[in-house]
Amino acid sequence: MDIDWDLVASSFWPMVQGGIRGTIPLSLASFFLGLVLALIVALMRLSGNKVISAIARGYVSVIRGTPLLVQLFVIFYGLPSIGVVIDPWPSAIIAFSLNVGGYAAEVIRAAILSVPKGQWEAGHTIGMSPVTTLRRIILPQAARVSVPPLSNTFISLVKDTSLASLILVTELFRQAQEIAAFSQEFMVLYVEAAVIYWVFCLILSSGQSQLEKRLDRYVAH
Repeated sequence: MDIDWDLVASSFWPMVQGGIRGTIPLSLASFFLGLVLALIVALMRLSGNKVISAIARGYVSVIRGTPLLVQLFVIFYGLPSIGVVIDPWPSAIIAFSLNVGGYAAEVIRAAILSVPKGQWEAGHTIGMSPVTTLRRIILPQAARVSVPPLSNTFISLVKDTSLASLILVTELFRQAQEIAAFSQEFMVLYVEAAVIYWVFCLILSSGQSQLEKRLDRYVAH
């Protein structure tokens, strides 16, 4: 197969722009909101209140038990049938945030449980309230434990944002689709898009390693 290198070169920057302007902002916004939701759900799961805990378990079960694509379609294509119309970008952010929240909640819950109970007792001994102990002692240590799985969740999210092209969100893969539809060079352009995604993920993996080193100081030895 002859490769049109001129096409590869000319399509490279538009795809990268799609990643910078679409994929990365979409991933960051969804991941941040998803983490906030995940922390809330994780604390609900750890609650002694059975109703609150059951609600959190139900949410996690639904999110982890249904495909992300279906969740995306329910929000963008399904809600309008009951009178709720949401634009493509907010729809994508809502769907991805809910998905991240469901998966990351279990990661955060496990990380909190991994902190020795003695740390809670130490906070109580020096006069800290449970909330202060959680914020200043438990969560920093849990963060170190949760960084690798949460980083993997973020990297997966960066790749999953390609699904947003199905609801008309312009990002990296959407750009590849548009150029491929015009040039009919589907194989070359989709492989090029895959390589760009791969480079993005390599950069993120490097950042993950640096973050782990910085959080080492919070680990109790």
